[in-house]
Formats: sequence, structure tokens, C-alpha cells
Amino acid sequence: MIAYLKKNFYEAGKLSMFAGRFFREIFTRPFYSNEFIRQCYAIGFKSLPLVSITGFIMGLVLTIQSRPTMTKFGAESWLPSMVSLSLIREIAPVITALICAGKIASGIGAELGSMKVTEQIDAMEVSAINPYKYLVNTRILATTIMIPILVFYADFIGIFGGYIGYNVHGSLGLFRYFSEVIEHLDFLDLLPATIKTFFFGFFIGLIGCYKGFNAKKGTASVGMAANSAVVLSSLIIFIIDMLAVQITDLFF
Repeated sequence: MIAYLKKNFYEAGKLSMFAGRFFREIFTRPFYSNEFIRQCYAIGFKSLPLVSITGFIMGLVLTIQSRPTMTKFGAESWLPSMVSLSLIREIAPVITALICAGKIASGIGAELGSMKVTEQIDAMEVSAINPYKYLVNTRILATTIMIPILVFYADFIGIFGGYIGYNVHGSLGLFRYFSEVIEHLDFLDLLPATIKTFFFGFFIGLIGCYKGFNAKKGTASVGMAANSAVVLSSLIIFIIDMLAVQITDLFF
């Protein structure tokens, strides 16, 4: 038990030093803008189909499942606002972040892990290229920026899915539906949910890069890096969400 705790504390220390290096080097030159844009495209645009399907299904299923209960209490008119608030505050940010942890963190871990195993990272150092700035900084920045954008997109698609689900057993115009959503939506509903998505994106990129950058020799370590990146980033997402809920409850 002591050895297990010692190992975890040691791993947490290495991860903290890895994150500290990111903040130290992010303000120094050079900045590889072309690689950063490429990562934004790979992380953001290529994730849109998966996020679209997931967001639409979330809104559709939540509306269909909630409707009988809301109807029983005579609160069917509150269904659009209830679904939208549930999606924006909690469901869409967490589910989207978990999907991105599975897709993006594993991809980054596997990519950097394979580069580590095949000594491409060592070759970059010999070529006078800072591999940390080129590989790590660009990916962490890309995930930090693109995950909130994907969450906003999932919010909209989820609300539209809720509109489709509402009209399965009813009839409500699109303009009226979105009017109901906006009428009951407050700025304080958006602010905490938006802030925590930046932390989701940062840690997804950080953990994926850390696991890949520190992969051991051997091809088996590539799969281990990808798998552990998904597991750890998913756990961190739940921890951040728990802390965000507590802070929001105290200050908002």
C-alpha cells in the first residue's frame, strides 16, 4: 500500500513538473504556429462528427425520457428550459470532455509514444528543435482552446435534439422552442460551465502529452501510454467537475 501511494505521489510530482515546464516555455520563442493550427484542425474539426451525433442523441434522449415525468406534474411547458439547463450546466460539458478524452488523449498519447519509441523525439533534439515546444505546447494549447468550442457546439446540437424530441409527441415551433430556452437561460448558467471546459481541455492535452512523451522503450508501451492517458484524463475530468460544482454552489 505504501509503495503504491509512493508511486502515485511520484507520478503526480512528475506530471506537475511537466505542466510547470509548459507554463515556463509557452512565453518563450519560437512559437510553432503552423503546427498549432494543424493541431486545432485535427482536434476540433475532425471531432465534429462524433460530437454532433453525441450531442444530438443527448438532447433527444433527455427530452423523451423527461417528458412523461414533467407531464405527470403538469410542467410540460418547462421541458425546453429544463433540458437546455441540464445540457449547458453539466451533461454536455462532461460527456463531450469524456468523448474527447477517449479520442484525443489516446491519439496524442499513442502518437507521441510511437515517436518516443522510434527515437524521433531524440532526432528532433539533435536537429536543434525543441521537441517539447513543438509537440507538447502546441497540442496542449490546441486542446485548451478547442474543447470549449466543441462544448458550445454540443450545447447547440443538444438543444436542437431536444427540439426534435419534444416534437415527437407534441407540436412546438423552432422559434418558440429556442425562445423558451433563452428566456430561462442566465449568464451565471454559462459562466461556470464555460470556465471548467478550459480546464477539461488543458488536462486532456497535458495528460495525453505527458503519457506519450514519457513512454518507455518497446512497442507495448505505446498502447499503455494511450490507455493510461484515457483513464487518467477521464478521472481528472470527474474531479474537476466535482470541484467546479462545489465552487459554483459557494459563490454563485
